[in-house]
Amino acid sequence: MALPNINPTETNAWKALQEHFTAVKDVKMKDLFAQNSNRANDFTVKWEDFYVDFSKNRITKETFKLLQDLAEEVKLKDAINSYYSGAIINQTEERAVLHTALRAKAIDSVLVNGENVIPEITKVKAKIESFTNQVVNGERKGYTNKSFTDIVNIGIGGSDLGPAMVVDSLQYYKNHLTTHFVSNVDGDHVNEVIKKLNPETTLFVIVSKTFTTQETLSNANTIREWFLKHTDSEQVAKHFVAVSTNIEKVKDFGIDEVNIFPMWNWVGGRFSLWSAVGLTISLTVGYSNFESLLNGANKMDTHFKTEDFDKNIPVILALLSVWYNNFFKAESEAVIAYSQYLNQFATYLQQGIMESNGKSVDRNGKRVNYETGTLIWGEPGTNSQHAFFQLIHQGTKLIPADFIGFATSLHGNKDHQDKLMSNYIAQTEALLNGKTEAEVVGELKTQNLSEEQIQKLLPFKVFEGNKPTNSIFITKLTPESLGELIAMYEHKIFVQGIIWNIFSYDQFGVELGKQLANTILSEFEINTITNHDASTQNLLEYYKQLR
Repeated sequence: MALPNINPTETNAWKALQEHFTAVKDVKMKDLFAQNSNRANDFTVKWEDFYVDFSKNRITKETFKLLQDLAEEVKLKDAINSYYSGAIINQTEERAVLHTALRAKAIDSVLVNGENVIPEITKVKAKIESFTNQVVNGERKGYTNKSFTDIVNIGIGGSDLGPAMVVDSLQYYKNHLTTHFVSNVDGDHVNEVIKKLNPETTLFVIVSKTFTTQETLSNANTIREWFLKHTDSEQVAKHFVAVSTNIEKVKDFGIDEVNIFPMWNWVGGRFSLWSAVGLTISLTVGYSNFESLLNGANKMDTHFKTEDFDKNIPVILALLSVWYNNFFKAESEAVIAYSQYLNQFATYLQQGIMESNGKSVDRNGKRVNYETGTLIWGEPGTNSQHAFFQLIHQGTKLIPADFIGFATSLHGNKDHQDKLMSNYIAQTEALLNGKTEAEVVGELKTQNLSEEQIQKLLPFKVFEGNKPTNSIFITKLTPESLGELIAMYEHKIFVQGIIWNIFSYDQFGVELGKQLANTILSEFEINTITNHDASTQNLLEYYKQLR
């Protein structure tokens, strides 16, 4: 069953939302709270160990209903059923989209071309578990019979960002192995990693579906050359494994076929950490924690698939995003995690969200006449408060923000956690309420300033407030809750794509630059520059003089 194909701007709900927006666009959230003493409860969802408060948004009950009407009118429920059933919803590449199947239960059945893929997924999981245990327990050794101490993940895009983010986020749960990531084709990157390694005790995981990705293969070959300075080619099989579909190319590299972990074309790269692409995660935190990550995602999958829209966390977050993007014309969203462990989380979401929904052509192949993808950015709190929060508080741009917090400190430092959480909660309160002229005057009077000084400073110290935020409060950062959180955003991406009537699971936009780079690289190799625009021609000539 194909996805519904509906221009959202032609729906009755969209037209009603446009009229409604005109009426409420200047509404003050403080007034909405004053008018409804139960507002916070009305706009909060409690699920598992998640407490999601979306009451600090520029919405009324009517707004919320109209947004749900939009979801109904674009047939979101039908789309969700297609998403989970193995239907070819990535129609431009004629593929199913089944990262949800990777974390499904072994008793489940998910059909692709009439065949249940769960048994094959279960088989690969067993292989990941066995391999992980052998490495972690020291049973699998390097060419000098020493146990492995370091793991190097070699990949780029989804083959790097997902595993790197999860490994960083779950540092508290890591074992004795030290994990490194090589992604950028910048030779300085790979060489900075190499100089930290002992070839006798390092295991390399090459992640490339086709085993042709320029950056990944360049880095893998550089590392292989470095490795062979210390031993012979027969030892490559002991130190290199691959996650790929191209068996022959992997074997040509020197990797034993038994050390090749398969991938499937129904899993997009940016949603692949749940597959064998997550091998590095499993090696770093142990297979049981990797399995907990999958279980958490599966719980969110069930919530998204079965819950009514008014209590469905990914649906609610997606509808709010559409409300701000398409009606308030807010171009970006900030993701602020009050945990240093989630240092790479916003970076990870940038690929997931902007590569998926950065589209300007709808599912009819026609140019859209409305905004689609949002810009995603962010850093952990409280660091971000001392960096870009000035723009959110007093800048000219409307920037909706997700605030992610954890109630429990993993290391148990209550003093630090209280300070962290006081900032987490206070910032959303400050963004809601702002600071009025009267409040500023009152503060300045306590400083014994003259009336002239007060009037001079007054406009600079007023905060208009009314800045929207979502508070995503989670009991504790665990592998399971991280899986739930990642899957929550994956499903938000899906809902946005359905509403905007775009294909979220292709990424043709990344290809043109790669094609031109290959052309230019070939010109470097033959030392001949062909026809380009004047600017590119000058850059090439300048580089040619310096290289």
